[in-house]
Amino acid sequence: MIDHSIFENKTAAYYTLGCKLNFAETSAMGKLLEEQGIRKVTKGEQADICIVNTCSVTDLADKKCRQAIRKIHQEHPKAMLVVTGCYAQLKPEEIAKMEYVDLVLGAGQKMEILHYLNNREKKEPGNIAVTPVKELQTFSPSCSQGDRTRYFLKVQDGCDYFCTYCTIPLARGKSRNGTIKDLVRQAEECAVKGGKEIILTGVNIGDFGKTTKESFLELVQALDQVEGIERFRISSIEPNLLSDEIIDFVSVSRRFSPHFHLPLQAGSDEVLKLMKRRYNTGLFASRINKIKNVMPDAFIGVDIIVGTRGEIPEYFEESYRFIESLDVSQLHVFTYSERANTKALEIPHIVSPFEKKERSQRLLELSEQKRKAFYQSWIGTERKVIFEQPKSGKKMHGFTENYIQTEILFDERLVNKVTNVLLTGFNEDKSALIGEIINK
Repeated sequence: MIDHSIFENKTAAYYTLGCKLNFAETSAMGKLLEEQGIRKVTKGEQADICIVNTCSVTDLADKKCRQAIRKIHQEHPKAMLVVTGCYAQLKPEEIAKMEYVDLVLGAGQKMEILHYLNNREKKEPGNIAVTPVKELQTFSPSCSQGDRTRYFLKVQDGCDYFCTYCTIPLARGKSRNGTIKDLVRQAEECAVKGGKEIILTGVNIGDFGKTTKESFLELVQALDQVEGIERFRISSIEPNLLSDEIIDFVSVSRRFSPHFHLPLQAGSDEVLKLMKRRYNTGLFASRINKIKNVMPDAFIGVDIIVGTRGEIPEYFEESYRFIESLDVSQLHVFTYSERANTKALEIPHIVSPFEKKERSQRLLELSEQKRKAFYQSWIGTERKVIFEQPKSGKKMHGFTENYIQTEILFDERLVNKVTNVLLTGFNEDKSALIGEIINK
């Protein structure tokens, strides 16, 4: 039983590390607290409760989480400090040893946060509540407002793929999802709030439907009918789960953007086998070709991991040449780090830190070449941009349907509005294209 009176006049601060899915879940936790009258702190104000939603995708992510927890405690020394997320699920005892952490909640306890806060206020013992990952069964809906234009809608959680380098299944549990009916309702609520763009998030969103006997294609088709939302974007989706039917539907849809993000991870079939990925370079190339055949203007982002165990120099060079040959728009480059309890630790040949850095730099340079070439190819064309509220300065930015960052002089009237622009050329640092407003 929740004692609502103990939450009166309380304030909370929220900190999120990691993926868009985490941001969506933090937002959902914030909504639960807000419904109890717990107000979000303003800048410079001391919080009564601090909630840290953590990531654990790499050793560096763990380190950043520990640093963030310490920093947050320094900023709010008297606050009840709650740590949740993937790092909390995987290493709860490690976090609990930090003397200023009051409560550690696993993946299954995130959305029961009020219950645990209630018990802590009553001074009940125990500061760790983590359900074993094999027992994680429920899907907790969440949707976050990233800014005044974009929302992140969680459609799926967990993963049944056990890639040799990855701990996500150990932190998130089995694949599960919400119903299409509920997700459409959430999207409709975003539209009522003034949201213009929704990004579909999850751990393995192409696996959508396992728990409801539905499919990702059916979800996309249903969301495309939601009035008031200008755009949907599909976040990272496994290439073996991105079917021709999904690609064809997006190409003729009313609201889904010509924008895809595919995890390749390695452009060598031998390394993909070591990773236990469920596709080869031939399938991946066919997905890219299919997208470009039906949507020549599509922006395609690709995830790459460098320096995994077993990636001998010959395999990396093979990978580099394959990636170089792809008609993609940008690379997201990650450096492999050893994770406990993963099968990758059994693979021989360890790549040195120097080699990892060198390979990462080469791919980052290739990524910039591809991004600039993609931007260049659309200079002189008209596109639709939704501009965001700038944090400061005289410039404002937004994205075209095909994910070209566009820059114009600040104009309050254009925030969260679909605006026709002519893309005239690169800005000073070539991070965006300059837009010229077209009145239609």
